[in-house]
Amino acid sequence: MKFNPAENIQDLQYFGEFGGVNPSISDSSTYTFLSAKTMFDTFEGNAEGCYLYSRHSSPSNLYLGEALAAMEGTETANVAASGMGAITSVLLQLCNAGNHIVSSRTIYGGTYAFLKNFTPKLGIETNFVDITKLELVEAAITKNTKVLYCESVSNPLLEVADIKGLSALAKKHNLKLVVDNTFSPLSISPAKLGADIVCHSLTKFINGSSDTVGGVVCGTQEFNNDLRNVNDGASMLLGSTMDSLRAASVLKNMRTLHIRMKQHSYNAAYLADKFQSDGLKTVYPGLESHPSHQLFKKMMNAEYGFGGMLTIDVGSLEKVNALMELMQHKNLGYLAVSLGFYKTLFSAPGSSTSSEIPEEEQVAMGLTNGLIRFSIGLDNDIERTYKMMKGCMLQVGVL
Repeated sequence: MKFNPAENIQDLQYFGEFGGVNPSISDSSTYTFLSAKTMFDTFEGNAEGCYLYSRHSSPSNLYLGEALAAMEGTETANVAASGMGAITSVLLQLCNAGNHIVSSRTIYGGTYAFLKNFTPKLGIETNFVDITKLELVEAAITKNTKVLYCESVSNPLLEVADIKGLSALAKKHNLKLVVDNTFSPLSISPAKLGADIVCHSLTKFINGSSDTVGGVVCGTQEFNNDLRNVNDGASMLLGSTMDSLRAASVLKNMRTLHIRMKQHSYNAAYLADKFQSDGLKTVYPGLESHPSHQLFKKMMNAEYGFGGMLTIDVGSLEKVNALMELMQHKNLGYLAVSLGFYKTLFSAPGSSTSSEIPEEEQVAMGLTNGLIRFSIGLDNDIERTYKMMKGCMLQVGVL
């Protein structure tokens, strides 16, 4: 049967403690045991279904983890207090001093900063490569490499990773392929394409209301057990634990994710086509002009579209700022970082979400001062939105 992530979420059904249609929230930091031996067994990791301490796991977090694992088609998932809490735990669990990572050059600025500036202090080095060129990826692999790291659709340049191709390289060299799928939930299912571990910032599309920070690691039961191990698990010992109330909130929002992603994708595709027709340099995976359009089409779960993210280049930072300020004034969205909100969000990545990347490296990867990254919202009448945006562009001289 064809894998359908939304149906996997839909088929999950939980009952609350008193028969509620939502599972009860486990509002406890610690849990009791009926026998001292069960506590000992739980510390040793040998007591299935027992809860020890909420930094380790809680019922609410496990409910959310099960839903996210169902969405990605993995054995299990471990939620975290932020996307970076998930990503850093994974990389530190997989790598020791002396190990090496090959990463995409275009990734979220926080991840880039972690790999470029923080992990070298622990003796872990990273090579950043053009992830769209498999020959460059393979050339960067050394005898000390442990991880290939990429984003399904990269932040902010919207480069698309060939996950099947990268998986083949990972297997050939006995590496773990870790994929951040934050930009493309439902649209792309990396684990089904060969990724070993799939991460998300739940803060973005999955939660969808910009009121919660969260992350998740989707993978095997064995790996997630390792993350939660009380003796040497990175998630357990670094303490990036999601709060149960937040986990319950994200789980409820997941029930509408398929509806939201279809609308995000529809609106973004409409605007991208119009902007390109107006002569703007527009990057969107759904456009045939995108260099990886056919690759995305081959990988995607078609009904969820090409996602809600697009970029345009308006030529200069002055025009970027003028346009974003005017669009915000006209209530077309918010001049804000992040993505996945029901209103459109726009920002200049070079001076915001990718500012951790040195300017010369931004230039090398094609990240210009004139770039605006849009997270397109759930507007009901996207034609009206386009006409208002075009009016703003004409007023500030972008068109």
